[in-house]
Amino acid sequence: MGYLNSVLQSSSQVHAEDGPVCGGGLSQNGKFSYGYASSPGKRSSMEDFYETRIDGVDGEIVGLFGVFDGHGGARAAEYVKQNLFSNLIRHPKFISDTKSAIENNQNRDAGSTASTAILVGDRLLVANVGDSRAVICRGGNAIAVSRDHKPDQTDERQRIEDAGGFVMWAGTWRVGGVLAVSRAFGDRLLKQYVVADPEIQEEKIDSSLEFLILASDGLWDVVSNEEAVAMIKPIQDPEQAAKRLMQEACQRGSADNITCVVVRFMANQGGTSRSVSA
Repeated sequence: MGYLNSVLQSSSQVHAEDGPVCGGGLSQNGKFSYGYASSPGKRSSMEDFYETRIDGVDGEIVGLFGVFDGHGGARAAEYVKQNLFSNLIRHPKFISDTKSAIENNQNRDAGSTASTAILVGDRLLVANVGDSRAVICRGGNAIAVSRDHKPDQTDERQRIEDAGGFVMWAGTWRVGGVLAVSRAFGDRLLKQYVVADPEIQEEKIDSSLEFLILASDGLWDVVSNEEAVAMIKPIQDPEQAAKRLMQEACQRGSADNITCVVVRFMANQGGTSRSVSA
C-alpha cells in the first residue's frame, strides 16, 4: 500500500484512566490541525478511548480520528481503538472506494460505539455506530453529520422487533431491557438485534468547512450541537477547543466519561498541498 509511516504516522495516547489528558497536532501538508481531550469525569472507571492518527496510503496523507465509548468495561473500546483504523487502511480499496472499505471493515469480537472521521483528499467521511456523535461547523452553522443510534427511534425499533427482539423502558429505552444503544460493535448476546453496520455520511472539504467535533455522549448529554459549535468557534487551537468542551461538560454535571476530538480545516487559512509523492 506504500505506507509512509516513518514520516507521517501520529497516534494518540491510549487511555485517560488516571485523569484528564489532552494533546494535538498538525498534518504534514498543513491541511488540518487536531486536538483531543479526555476525562473519566465523575466515573470511577474509564471506558472511553480515542484515536488521532495521520498516515500515508498510496502517496496520500490521510487523517483518521475516532471516539470509542465502551460499555460493560473498557476492553471492547480499547480493542476497537487498536484495530479499527489499522484494518481499514489495509483494505485494498481504501483510497479508490473508501466508503466500501468502511462498510466492510468489521471487528466482530469487539464491543463499543464508534464515531469516526476519515480525511482523504478533499473528502471527509464520517461513519457512526452507536451514540457518540459527529458535528461540523460549515459556514458558521452547526450540522450533525451522524445520527445517534437509540432503540426508541422508529426505524431502529422496527428493525429490532422484525429480528425478534424488543425495546423496553428501564431508566431509558433499552434493547432487551439491557443496552441503551441500538448499534454497536460486539454485544454478542444481543448481536441479532444490535448490529454493527455503520451509517456513513460524506462531506466535501472546502473553504466553508471550518471544523469537526467528535465526542462521546458525556459531552452531548449536557451540551447541544449548536452550543458546542458556538463555544469553540473563536478558539483556533483545536486542543484548547477540545479542552473547553470537556471542561464545560464537567461544569454542567455530566455523569459520564467525556472525550472530545476537534479537527480544524485549514482550506481558508493557507493550507497547501493535498498529498505526498509516492
